[in-house]
Amino acid sequence: MGHGGLRPEDIEHARTQLSNFLSRRGLKQTRQREAILEAFLESGGHMTSEDLYERVRPQNPEIGAATVYRTLKLFCEAGIAHPNHFRAGVTLYEHRGGHHDHLICVSCGDIVEFECSMIEQTQLEIAGQYGFRLTNHRHDLYGYCPKCSKDEEPNP
Repeated sequence: MGHGGLRPEDIEHARTQLSNFLSRRGLKQTRQREAILEAFLESGGHMTSEDLYERVRPQNPEIGAATVYRTLKLFCEAGIAHPNHFRAGVTLYEHRGGHHDHLICVSCGDIVEFECSMIEQTQLEIAGQYGFRLTNHRHDLYGYCPKCSKDEEPNP
């Protein structure tokens, strides 16, 4: 099984990051945390804690939903995961790897990641024009995916 398009060095970095974080916090690296990390990295991201629980449960029935939720929070604190709030009341977690932006379908909830060097360069230029030193940014575009756009078209 692949790791959601992650490179082997990204996977190893996430494992090391978690190990170092747990060590600094005086927490143990448990088999449960390792299983949850593996499932999270395999997922490719944009999943709720419930989605991750459903991925973990078949091979690890002893791991409860609350453990998955708490472990995802640890992943966020460790800088491995990032929470996104694309829809009200729903938190989707993704691996905190390289920067990318999102296209989000307001009908079916589909999420497409994209990178655009022109957007990245333009936002730096705009920030510079206004004397801003950027520390972070989000670029989320909302609309209808191709399938939902077809569904929304009026019938002739």
